[in-house]
Amino acid sequence: MSGVRVSLPVQQIESMKNSFIASLIEYVKGAYDELIHHVVWPSWEEVQKLTAVVATFTLLFSLFIFIVDYIFREILNLYYKLIR
Repeated sequence: MSGVRVSLPVQQIESMKNSFIASLIEYVKGAYDELIHHVVWPSWEEVQKLTAVVATFTLLFSLFIFIVDYIFREILNLYYKLIR
């Protein structure tokens, strides 16, 4: 450096920043390579079928939760009417 002395901790911090950025760039490159060359993506038909399965399960589970909630609400209402 031309006439400016940088303390050792500042140099270490700069080195750590550069190392972190380099590691981050390598990670992103590796993740991109994995997604492009190694991941087996499902076909459009398979995506549609699985989406229908998930939507159906979600609706059935929501209905189940609604029914259980309704039953508990009615039980609690009955209980509170009895203790009044």
